[in-house]
Amino acid sequence: MPAYITLFNWTDQGVRNVKNTAVRAKAAREAWEAAGGRFIGIWWTFGQYDGFVVHGAPDDATANRLLVQTGMKGDVRTTTLRAFGEEEIET
Repeated sequence: MPAYITLFNWTDQGVRNVKNTAVRAKAAREAWEAAGGRFIGIWWTFGQYDGFVVHGAPDDATANRLLVQTGMKGDVRTTTLRAFGEEEIET
């Protein structure tokens, strides 16, 4: 399953709704799993990004669809990196 690292920053709306960030994370996890993906974890950070998510999806198209749906909710802006495991990089 392809893996991804998604860096995120809260929008103004996301900051106003920061108290709901754990609820939003749970909803994202449920959406990924419903689409056949894997939500490995989410971490909130200090610094340039407000947090990041490590997740998997059946394919790039599914990952893109889920990320666009997340962005359309208006709470975060994302930057996503496709990650390659040892097995993939050796071929």
